[in-house]
Amino acid sequence: MNAALFLIIGCAVLIVGYIFYGGWLAKKWGVDNSRPTPAHTMEDGKDYCPAKAPVLMGHHFSSIAGAGPINGPIQAAVFGWVPVMLWVLIGGIFFGGVHDFGALFASIRHKGESIGEVIGDAIGAKAKKLFITFAYLTLILVVAAFASIVANTFKATYTADGAIDYAASSANASTAIISIMFILMAILFGFFVYRRNAPLGISTVIGVIGIVACMVIGLNWHPIYLSYTVWMIIVGLYIGVASVTPVWILLQPRDYLSSFLLYGMMVLAVVGIIGAHPVVDMPAFLGFKDTLAPTGTSLGYMFPALFVTIACGAVSGFHSLVGSGTTSKQLDQEKDAKPIAYGGMLIECALALISVCAVGYIWNQYADGTTVTPTVVFATGLASMFSKVFGSGCYNVVYSMLILAVSAFCLTSVDTATRLARYMFAEFFVEPGKTREDLTGWKRVITNPYVATGITVLAGVALGLTGYAKIWALFGAANQLLAALGLLAVCCWLGKIGRNNKMFYFPMLFMLIVTLTSLAFTIKAQITGIIAGGEGVVWCYIRGIIGVLLVILAIDLVVEGIRALGRNKKAAQAAK
Repeated sequence: MNAALFLIIGCAVLIVGYIFYGGWLAKKWGVDNSRPTPAHTMEDGKDYCPAKAPVLMGHHFSSIAGAGPINGPIQAAVFGWVPVMLWVLIGGIFFGGVHDFGALFASIRHKGESIGEVIGDAIGAKAKKLFITFAYLTLILVVAAFASIVANTFKATYTADGAIDYAASSANASTAIISIMFILMAILFGFFVYRRNAPLGISTVIGVIGIVACMVIGLNWHPIYLSYTVWMIIVGLYIGVASVTPVWILLQPRDYLSSFLLYGMMVLAVVGIIGAHPVVDMPAFLGFKDTLAPTGTSLGYMFPALFVTIACGAVSGFHSLVGSGTTSKQLDQEKDAKPIAYGGMLIECALALISVCAVGYIWNQYADGTTVTPTVVFATGLASMFSKVFGSGCYNVVYSMLILAVSAFCLTSVDTATRLARYMFAEFFVEPGKTREDLTGWKRVITNPYVATGITVLAGVALGLTGYAKIWALFGAANQLLAALGLLAVCCWLGKIGRNNKMFYFPMLFMLIVTLTSLAFTIKAQITGIIAGGEGVVWCYIRGIIGVLLVILAIDLVVEGIRALGRNKKAAQAAK
C-alpha cells in the first residue's frame, strides 16, 4: 500500500460524498436559511450564544474528535487496511454524516434542545426518559475514558524503586505544561474577542503565535511531574469548572484555538505522508478474527469488533449529543449546519485515514507489540514520515505537537461531555412544557448546575481511575448504540413532520445489531471476570451492571421508536 495514494483516494471519496450526498440531505430535509436559529431567538449570553461559523466549527470538531479517530482505526488495523478504509468511507458518508447532520438539524428546530427532547416530541415522554438515562450513562463512560487518556498523556513515569524517571517523563511533562498554558491563553482570547470586541482575524494570528510560544516554552521548561491518580483528580476539577462557566469564557475560544492545532496537525501529517509517500508493510486483509493481538488482548471477530472499535472515524453517538447539546445553541445560520455537522464528520474520517497511514508506516513495531499505545503510534508514525522529508532534527518538535493536539481534543471532549451530562441530568426531571425553574424540593437541588456537574465528575473520574483500557470496550459499544438511537430519533421526527427519512433505516438497523451483539460479548467477559474472582471483581460487577442496563434501555427505546414509526406511517396514509 502506498500511503500517499491511499490518503488521496480516500479524501477524494469524502469530498464527493460531502458535495453530492450532503447536498441531497439538506434539500430533502428542508434546510432554510431564512429561519432564525435558537442562538438568536433564545440568546442568553451563557449557553445560547451565536458564534461565527469558523469558531463554531472549531468547537464542534474539537469536541467530537477526542482520541476516537486516532485510537479506533489504529486498534482495528489488526484486520488489515482494506476493512478499515471501507468502513471509514462508507460509515462516514452514509452513517456518521447522516447521523450528525440530522441530530444538529433536529435540535435547531427544537429550540436548541437535546436529542432527548427530540425523542420526547417524536416518540413520547417515556422514550425521552429512557434515552436521557441511556445517554447519561454513556456520557459518564466518555468522561471516564477521555479523562483517563488525558491523565495518561500527562503522568510521570516511575522507576522500580518508586522514584520519578525524569528522562522517560519529559515528553508527558511538556504536554502537561503546554496544555495548562494553552487553557490560560484561551481564556484571554475569549475575554478580548467577546468582551472587548477585538477583531477576530488579528486575535487569531496572535492566538496561533501564542500556541507556538506555548510549545517552545513547554518543550524547554516542564517542571510538573505528577502521578496518574493526581492528574485524574486535577482533570476532574478542571472539567467541573469548565462545564459550568459561560461558553464565551473558555469553551468557544479554547475550541476555536484547538482547531488550529488540529489543522496544523493534519497539514503536517499530509505533508509527511505525501512527501515521504512510503509503501508500507501493513497487509490489506488479515482475516476475520484478530489473531495478531499486539496489545496482548484480541479484539475478537471482525463482526462486531471493527464497527465498534472504529467509532468517531465512521459514526459516533457522542456526536449527536454534542450537536444537539452545545453546537445547536451557537449555530448562527441554518446553512452552517451542513459544513459543521456533515463536514465535521468527514474531516474526522480523513483523520482516521491519516491514523491508518501512521500505523502502517511503523507496522512492524506495532505488530510485534513494541509500540502499541495508539497516540504514541500516531505521533511516532507521522513524525517519522515528516522527519524523513525534512530531516531528523524536526522529529521531537513534530512528535510533541501531535501528542499535544490529541490531549487538547480529549480535554475538549471531556468537559463538553460533562456540560452535556449536566443538561441531560436536569432534562430527566423536567416535565414537558416546563423548565428547571418550575422544579421544587429535592429535584431542584440535584438539578442545580453545580450539583449535577459534581455528580457527573465524581462518577466519571472514579470509573476512569480503573484505566481507559478496562472501559474502552464498554464505552465503544455504548457509544455506537447511542448512534443507533440517535438515528432512530431523527428518523421518527422526520417521519412525523412528513420529510424523507428512509436514508436512516439501514444505518439504524445495522448499528443496532452490531452494538447489541458487542454489548452481549462485553457482558459475557464481565461474567467471566466475576467467576474468576481477583482484585478487579468489583469493577467487573459495575461494568457488567452498566452493560445490562444499556441493553435493557436500548431495547425498550427501540420498541417505543418502532411504535412511533408505525403511528407516523398510519397518519401519513390517513392524510393522503
